[in-house]
Amino acid sequence: MHSDLPKVLHRIGHAPLLSHAIGSGLALDPARIVVVAGHGAEAVEAELAASHPEAQTVRQEPQLGTAHAVAQAGPPLADFDGDVIVLYGDTPFVSAETLEAMLAARASGADIVMLGFEAANPGRYGRLITQGDQLERIVEAKDATPEELAVRLCNSGVVCAPRTLLFDLVAAVGNDNAAGEYYLTDIVGLATKRGLTARVVTCDEAETLGVNTRADLAAAEATFQTAARTQALNEGAMLTAPETVFFAHDTYIGRDVVIEPNVVFGPGVTVETGAHIRAFSHLEGCHVSGGCVVGPYARLRPGAELDRGVKIGNFVEIKEASIGTGAKVNHLSYVGDATVGPEANIGAGTVTCNYDGVNKHRTEIGARSFIGTNTALVAPVSVGIEAMTAAGSVVTNDVPDGALAVARAKQETKPGLARKLHDLALRLKAKGTN
Repeated sequence: MHSDLPKVLHRIGHAPLLSHAIGSGLALDPARIVVVAGHGAEAVEAELAASHPEAQTVRQEPQLGTAHAVAQAGPPLADFDGDVIVLYGDTPFVSAETLEAMLAARASGADIVMLGFEAANPGRYGRLITQGDQLERIVEAKDATPEELAVRLCNSGVVCAPRTLLFDLVAAVGNDNAAGEYYLTDIVGLATKRGLTARVVTCDEAETLGVNTRADLAAAEATFQTAARTQALNEGAMLTAPETVFFAHDTYIGRDVVIEPNVVFGPGVTVETGAHIRAFSHLEGCHVSGGCVVGPYARLRPGAELDRGVKIGNFVEIKEASIGTGAKVNHLSYVGDATVGPEANIGAGTVTCNYDGVNKHRTEIGARSFIGTNTALVAPVSVGIEAMTAAGSVVTNDVPDGALAVARAKQETKPGLARKLHDLALRLKAKGTN
């Protein structure tokens, strides 16, 4: 990856690869989650503490292969009685349906179940060597004969087995191979020699996509986005140019939502039924109620809460603010750390001055109030119900209900002075004087 960041913490849809892999397993409602961390373990542990505190982490030091990695999960699972599924932190797209099929194969009598796929280009993948419906062994590409390399049924590495059997077989794995590593795949040959049953469950190759390079990561992001766009369309949203819309892993889009071109969703966004997100808008950590119109060129930052029928227009930024039913913030405004009441109208160029260099302060804007163009609201400050501010005002004191605040210098007009000053400037320039 040519990165200081551990590979499994690189992101797809704003979530680490590792979180996608854990999410696949979570669909099965597992009794335990154990993450084996190697390279960059401290960073992995910190991420898990924040996003998946239910997961237990163990370290693989040194890293001696996949069987050695699985062995590290043995102690925390010593008192567990059930099936174990081994997933990979850099393989984000294995589906819950595929994992359920593996559990079904176990329940039907297989001692070990491996996940395989028919590869378009088998290349470096390990090959699954079968006899009838029995999986006999798995051969790594670098150790395979020409005949074995001709096999197209490839190994994903995902395995399901009873806990006792899995760790018993792992303990018997040796490292007599080209890389001198302990391969998890060797458990199949060991099981076969013991007369145990190994079966293969297959899935689409796209589910087994692993990420090893930046190019792989970009391809995985494209795969994720295609699936997210298809899901949104299938669930009743309208994407007028789907290929230009980008979703996060947890984006929720309701029915009859219209999303125009070049919209980007960061994490934590909910858009409810009938909302309209116009072109070139960016949303993250926000909630958009039904009937709202957002954009074009709007930015909703974390903590933005839009009630029904709100209109957020072009070049408007909302942050940590609640905008009441039917309120309008249509042009070139910043509303942060604020509450805007129902039916309020925020004029173009309005700014809530929420930060004093040390602390954030709130602005309260009452229902049906009217904030004049180019008003600066210096927080903490409140504007009452049905109150107004005059255009160009700098409001530093609370405005009572129904009142008009004018906070600007009185205009003075000097007839003819503009021409005189212009003529003077020209004469000085001709003389070379500034």
